[in-house]
Amino acid sequence: MTGRERFLNQMNGGAFDRSFNMEFGYWDENFTEWKIFAENGIKNNAEADAFFAFDKIASVGSEVWMHPCFDSEVVEHHQDYDVIINSDGVICEVQNTGHASIPHFLKSVITTPDDWKKVKEERFRLDDPARIPDIEALKTRHPAGRDYPLGIWCGSMIGKIRDMLTFEGLAYAAYDYPEMVEDMVETCCQLVEQSLDMLLPHFQFDYASGWEDICFRSGPLVTVEFFRDVVMPRYKRIRRKLDQYGIKLWYIDCDGDVRPILPYFIEGGVNCLFPYEVNSCAHPGEILDAYDGQMKIMGGVDKIRLAAGREEIRKYLDSLVPYVERGGYIPFCDHRCPPNVPEDDYLFYLDLKKRMFGLKD
Repeated sequence: MTGRERFLNQMNGGAFDRSFNMEFGYWDENFTEWKIFAENGIKNNAEADAFFAFDKIASVGSEVWMHPCFDSEVVEHHQDYDVIINSDGVICEVQNTGHASIPHFLKSVITTPDDWKKVKEERFRLDDPARIPDIEALKTRHPAGRDYPLGIWCGSMIGKIRDMLTFEGLAYAAYDYPEMVEDMVETCCQLVEQSLDMLLPHFQFDYASGWEDICFRSGPLVTVEFFRDVVMPRYKRIRRKLDQYGIKLWYIDCDGDVRPILPYFIEGGVNCLFPYEVNSCAHPGEILDAYDGQMKIMGGVDKIRLAAGREEIRKYLDSLVPYVERGGYIPFCDHRCPPNVPEDDYLFYLDLKKRMFGLKD
C-alpha cells in the first residue's frame, strides 16, 4: 500500500497492512540535548521526520488569519525576561534565557468593539490579495499522483481569537461584548470558507485540519453554551463544504480536557482529535469506546509514560493495540516529545511501535 492508501484506510474504516507511522515532533531543546540529533546535524522537526523515515503527511492552505500581523517588538528589557508586543497584538512577558517557555500574557490591544472594528478593517480583509493561494505552485508541490496524504487547512474559529484577546480578555469580552466576539468568530469562518472555495476544486484532499487549543485540565476556556451556540454553527458550514468534495476526516488540534465540548465537535462535523493529550483528558481508548464510529484520534501516546522507563512504555503501547487494530487511531506522542524523555528510551519506543503495529517483523 502507499502511505496515502494506508492513511485513508486506517482512518476511514478500510483494511490496512500496518499502522501509518508518524510523530508530532520535539521541543527545541531536544535538537541540542539529544546526541542522535546533534551528531547527525538534525536541527528541526522536518529533518527529524526524514531522519527517522516517518511516513510523509502534508497539508496546504491559504491565509485565514490576521494579515498583516502586528510587528513583534521588545518594549521593555529585563534581566530574565522581555516585555514584547507579539504578532497577534498582545503585550506579554517572555523569558530571554534561551529556554522554551510559555509567555505570560498581559494585555491585548483589542478590548472594545471600536478596537476590533479598526483591526478588522486593517487586518482581516476578505479582499486582501495575500489571501489568494498560488494554485499552480501548490499543484507542482503536491501532484495528483502523490503517494502520501494531503490535507487542507481549516484554521481556527475561537482558538486564535483567544490568542488575540488573551484568556482573560476573551472571558471578559464574551460577557461584556458578546456581539463583538461572535463577529470575530464569523470573520474567521468567512476567511476559511473563502480559502476552501479557492482550494477545494483543484485537489483531491485526504483530510482537513484545524487548531483551537481552547481547553485545559479543567475543561474548555469558553462556556459550553458559547461553544454550542457560536462556534459549532460555523463548524457546520465548513463541514458542508468538505462534504461536497468527499473529505471524510477532519481533525482539530485542541489540548486539554475536550470532553465537555466533544458532542458539539461531533455535531459540528469534526470527527478526529490531534494530538490528543492524555494527562489532561483520558486514555484515548475511553474516547474511542465512548464515541465508537463518531470520533477518531491521532496521537494519544502519553509523554509522561515515555519518560517513565521502558516497562511503562511497553505497558502503555500494549493498552493501545486493540484500538490500532480496530482502525480510526494512529498512535504517536501526545504533543511534542520533551527533552526529559531519555533518547535511548525514545528510540526503544519507536522500535517497539514498529514491532507492535506491523511496521517490521
